[in-house]
Amino acid sequence: MADLGAIRSEIERREGEYLEVLREMVNVDCGSYTPDGVNRIADMCAEGFRGLGFEVERLPHQPAGGERRLGDCVVGRRRQGSGPRVLLIGHMDTVFGKGTAARRPYRTEGKRALGPGVSDMKGGLLAGFVALESLQAAGALARPVTFVCNPDEEIGSTFSRAVIERCAREADVCLVLECARENGDIVSARKGIIDVRIEIAGRAAHAGVEPERGRNAILEGAHKILALQALNGRWPGVTVNVGVVAGGTRPNVVPDRCALEIDVRSPNVDTFAEAEAEVRRIADEHTVPDVTAEVRTMAGHRPMEKTEAAARLVSLAREVAGDLGFEVDDAATGGASDANTTAAMGVPTLDGLGPVGGGAHGPDEWLDLESVVPRVALLAVLIARAGEALER
Repeated sequence: MADLGAIRSEIERREGEYLEVLREMVNVDCGSYTPDGVNRIADMCAEGFRGLGFEVERLPHQPAGGERRLGDCVVGRRRQGSGPRVLLIGHMDTVFGKGTAARRPYRTEGKRALGPGVSDMKGGLLAGFVALESLQAAGALARPVTFVCNPDEEIGSTFSRAVIERCAREADVCLVLECARENGDIVSARKGIIDVRIEIAGRAAHAGVEPERGRNAILEGAHKILALQALNGRWPGVTVNVGVVAGGTRPNVVPDRCALEIDVRSPNVDTFAEAEAEVRRIADEHTVPDVTAEVRTMAGHRPMEKTEAAARLVSLAREVAGDLGFEVDDAATGGASDANTTAAMGVPTLDGLGPVGGGAHGPDEWLDLESVVPRVALLAVLIARAGEALER
């Protein structure tokens, strides 16, 4: 049985160091397409694994033609021990471009820390290391653990997903370190998401002399936009959003190209498949004659549905939180994460296990400093007691 008092004491002892390292991390520009910055965080993660005595695997991104280079994926492994094999996942990238950290570096205001990526998810990523260090110091790290530090979650884990899937096949339970919701909820369900690009090809012509020879791709796109947006409300919880439209060259040319980028989300697998099929049907049916359309899937995650195993993890988390002196509840959210990947593979998964935070992706992103110790303690004890949820 994990000694809650000993574990919490170790975490409290490391709180000052946590805040110092958090400041250092937040002040590094590490957007998904800033590989040098991501690799500075990867260096810190690799050093953290070596300090724990973990095996370190560092996988460089090898871009194919036309791809932008990404940072390295870092995996730490503790193979010794018995009981359920725990997989931890945290990402090193943010959504922010170069120069953001210099414009608004890490700072504190009252009980909050602010800065780019402070909660999404440098605070959660760092929580994983402090939890493991504290368990080890308290003599309570007794099971195999794999920890994936992902460089590209904010763009759909296009590079690291294969690594996550490989590690998930060897795991019995997965804990994802996105920060808890603003109200303190952990996450037991997430919508699935698919990003679709429809590329419409028409025929160019002089808009004043012979417009009848043209086939207006933008007009076709407009018809498709109306049909796509009308899908909202057809299924409970399903959303469809045409977020990007691009086409045309000049106002006196009938446009022969139009591209639509669409976000489709659903809370469950069945309606996810139905919505995707309907998007493809709309892409294939044309109002403007003689146009063609090509559909490309840009990125996606299957829905993370709350399973019985996930419910048992939630029950354990509530019990542990109670022992630590606070209450916790679980929630479903519309955003996707790497938890979608592991849950879709059948691995019992719980997310939102970092400290409490909010304002992600915006200029006022924040982390609740008072939540650091109790939430890291919750994570540490869940790692130590994960097997109990599987046995209930």
